[in-house]
Amino acid sequence: MSAPSTELIKTLVTDLFIGGKPVPAAGGRRFEVVNPATGATIHTVADASVQDAIAAIDAAEEAAAGWAATAPRQRAEILRRAFDLMMGNEEDLAHLISLENGKALRDARGEVVYAAEFFRWYSEEAVRGAGSMMTAPSGANKILVLRQPVGICVLVTPWNFPAAMATRKIAPALAAGCTVVLKPASDTPLTALAMASILAEAGVPPGVVNVLPSRHSGEVVSAMLHDSRVRKLSFTGSTEVGRILLAEAADRVVNTSMELGGNAPFLVFADADLDAATEGAMVAKMRNAGEACTAANRFYVEASVADEFSRRLARRMSALVVGPGLLESTDVGPLVNQDAVSKVDGLVRAALREGAKALVGGQRLGGEGYYYEPTVLVNVSPGAAILGEELFGPVAPIVTFESEAQAVTFANTTEHGLVGYVYTADLARGLRVSEALEFGMVGLNRGLVSDPAAPFGGSKQSGIGREGGHDGMLDYLESKYIAVQW
Repeated sequence: MSAPSTELIKTLVTDLFIGGKPVPAAGGRRFEVVNPATGATIHTVADASVQDAIAAIDAAEEAAAGWAATAPRQRAEILRRAFDLMMGNEEDLAHLISLENGKALRDARGEVVYAAEFFRWYSEEAVRGAGSMMTAPSGANKILVLRQPVGICVLVTPWNFPAAMATRKIAPALAAGCTVVLKPASDTPLTALAMASILAEAGVPPGVVNVLPSRHSGEVVSAMLHDSRVRKLSFTGSTEVGRILLAEAADRVVNTSMELGGNAPFLVFADADLDAATEGAMVAKMRNAGEACTAANRFYVEASVADEFSRRLARRMSALVVGPGLLESTDVGPLVNQDAVSKVDGLVRAALREGAKALVGGQRLGGEGYYYEPTVLVNVSPGAAILGEELFGPVAPIVTFESEAQAVTFANTTEHGLVGYVYTADLARGLRVSEALEFGMVGLNRGLVSDPAAPFGGSKQSGIGREGGHDGMLDYLESKYIAVQW
């Protein structure tokens, strides 16, 4: 197993990061971070309490006025330096991500590049927080609109992309002139703390970025949401937790952005290029071993090509190498924890009992670590329970359809609306179906949609607001209208 991460682990901050420096948790509380490939402890990190959360808000408040007044160009240069530092430490960061998250090194390297790009993109957007001025239709006055930072932001991120989900929130917040408190997932706090160190080295002033690892997420986040100084919550995670946080935010009418769960359909029409569709399916399904909100969760394939597409996908899935993420030969790393394996295994077993057939896989793997076989299921009924859950694992259930209308109906039968995928050689059909799908994003003949320059987000119960692109910074700005005449 490769080990360049060893030196990084030795020098990594493992206390809370508050006011620009490492701070022990109140009472000295700490918790273990586990390597999913082995189940062994990597390190311990400080376990933040409500007291620590308030201290982080204090630091963010102290820094807020100065950071908001910092020239946009200066904020931009700091973000650009953060991009350079991330890329200069790409390999160490990739090993750290793989070590605590489990993902294959190839995926971890891809995440570092993707995560760093948010710093570069928002270094360019920082100088473009433009307002507007116009004459009122009546001619009585001018309408002047300013864009101002929303204020102190609480950012809550998941474990599946510990670097990218942090930078996707931190970068636009800092570009807009906001200060932040990041509460990373307790499964993957080390990467978030590494981001804090990089930002400090890039020149972010003390208190502008604070990081609070904690095993007491609910009470810590709730305390911050009920602090009158907090004006923004940005959360990425499950719809179930999102509903709870929306209710909490409502108590003080805190501005919210929510990137919640997905249940992505992958539609393959009979005229599709099956080579391209199979390749796209592998990207959409197996990026990060399926542990992504954008992962293809349900495959709907036109009946006349279903057998051929299924065989091709099963052949590709069976060739994947499962193993520890830090091995260069690994294609599919472990899932994040034992609960994740149990959930996937339970859904697959239920589908098999209902009449589905596994062309490949269908079993959890024994031994140490949290592994599940890459799996392709056919003969899945349209009402199967596995189609109603966000799998978050390397499993592809395939359902057949007979018509375009049926495919769209199948795809839209979900409370979620994050992303969908469509493969067809008919551009008119592709655009027509893309428009009909009730999702915030669509990959048309493409298995990857994420891009820092694009507005990422969903409809229905998959979220509120957008991250990435120009829209992403607007979520951290408020419009102030001034009526004036001269």
